Amino acid sequence: MPPSIRYPNHVAAGGSQPPAAEMTNSFASDTASVTDGSKIFSTMNCDGCHGGGALGWVGPSLVDGRWRYGGTDGALYQSIFYGRPRGMPAYGGVMSPGAIWKVVTYIRAQPVPSVVPTQAWPGTETRRP
Repeated sequence: MPPSIRYPNHVAAGGSQPPAAEMTNSFASDTASVTDGSKIFSTMNCDGCHGGGALGWVGPSLVDGRWRYGGTDGALYQSIFYGRPRGMPAYGGVMSPGAIWKVVTYIRAQPVPSVVPTQAWPGTETRRP
């Protein structure tokens, strides 16, 4: 089970952050994992909600730089593992940790299309190329 993670935009009640750990994607720079992640993204029907290339459809875009639950690799992993309210199923019991990391790697490899409005606010996390 993945640990609780912390990312820069967490709001702490009373100014104290809860215990958390860092999660590191060991596939982050592996180009073969991008291809594997693409296959898993399609096979698990992620594109059925998030659209081809993760541009968004019924589910939100995963390439526009806006993250409701945090955009770090660890936060993406947790969203896939545990699911999210209003439609994102939990895949932690279906996909292996390695498969989830490969999907995260695939999402990170997607270019931000010029037609997708993306805004970066001072002090917020930004997408990696």
